[in-house]
Amino acid sequence: MAKSIKLEGMKPPKLLVLSLLSAALLATACASTSSRQEKRESEFNYKMGLAYLSEGDRQKAFVHLQKALQEDPSNKDVINNLGLIYISLDNLEEAKELFQRAVSLDPAFSDAHNNLGTVYMRLGKWQEAIGSFREALANPLYQAPERAFYNLGTAYYRTGQFQPAIDAFKDALRRAPLFPLPYYGLALVYNKTERYGDAASVIAKAIELDSSYRGDSRKFAEDLGERLTTAKGIDETDLRDYLEILRY
Repeated sequence: MAKSIKLEGMKPPKLLVLSLLSAALLATACASTSSRQEKRESEFNYKMGLAYLSEGDRQKAFVHLQKALQEDPSNKDVINNLGLIYISLDNLEEAKELFQRAVSLDPAFSDAHNNLGTVYMRLGKWQEAIGSFREALANPLYQAPERAFYNLGTAYYRTGQFQPAIDAFKDALRRAPLFPLPYYGLALVYNKTERYGDAASVIAKAIELDSSYRGDSRKFAEDLGERLTTAKGIDETDLRDYLEILRY
């Protein structure tokens, strides 16, 4: 009677082991090479997308950023810049999802937190906006905190929290004294709290620093009047408040 052969514990031929090992190493090397190639292509498309964005060509920028994201789905910078394009297209829900995705990849990504807060403001979700701006400012390495402080001040102003709004605008100016937007924000808050002299003073400073006007208050007033022809809601209210402040 023939003996049965036990397969358990049998050692495969040495050449077979070497062949399997070589195949595994080759597969790993190919995957690694493919991954590096995709990242290089993603970086190229990302840079092209930024270049087109700087030129104002959103369509070409969008195409390149979408390609970059397909090649490297975890690139937070690509995701963040795609979100900015969706904001410019007024597609706020898509922008919100992209910024949420970016901060989930990197909870310390201050630019994405700030952009997410901007979307929440556009949606009228002021408390969510305040939370996002605070998240942006929680990172001590954030290189442009004045933007988040300005946005935070605006969100506080919209919710009637006037002293926190003043504090946030002043925090923005402490970090960027030549940044005109916080002065515009302070003018609105001072006007609302009946500090009319302060409102007149800071709006004059804003107009002086604003490269669009360089101290020309008449041009500023004309611009306000033109924008009022199409403004609605809180934008219209702000413009009328500015015109009122100019009369002080």
